[in-house]
Amino acid sequence: MNTLQLLKCAPLLLLGCIGAARADVVVVVSAQSKVATLTKDQVSELFLGGTKEFPAGGTALLVSTGGPVRDEFYSKVLGKDAAQVKAVWSRLIFSGKGTAPRELGDAGEVKKLVSTNPSTIGFIDKSAVDASVKVVYAP
Repeated sequence: MNTLQLLKCAPLLLLGCIGAARADVVVVVSAQSKVATLTKDQVSELFLGGTKEFPAGGTALLVSTGGPVRDEFYSKVLGKDAAQVKAVWSRLIFSGKGTAPRELGDAGEVKKLVSTNPSTIGFIDKSAVDASVKVVYAP
């Protein structure tokens, strides 16, 4: 490859490197929640509509956010992409067996809602964790 070809490819290579930088997603609940830890299977069951309850009891209210954090959560924790998760929830909603996670604008909104309600569970970037929430699962 000559210099001119390399220069033409440089922006694409840069974009590839930026796209490879991913968030460190963690699953969080309120600092006041009785939930201490969850397994990957338990988190998957909740976020794919297999159960509506925390393992120790109590209804789990699911919240979500979009973007790279959501994509990483779907991939690392659920083993699915956004279209597959949407299809799962579409079937559950159509059959009357579930309500999809409430989608919020960003990690700040997720953290705010989770921190104020011990029944709420969501996922955020690890860098957004503070004393108002506790991490119950980290892939």
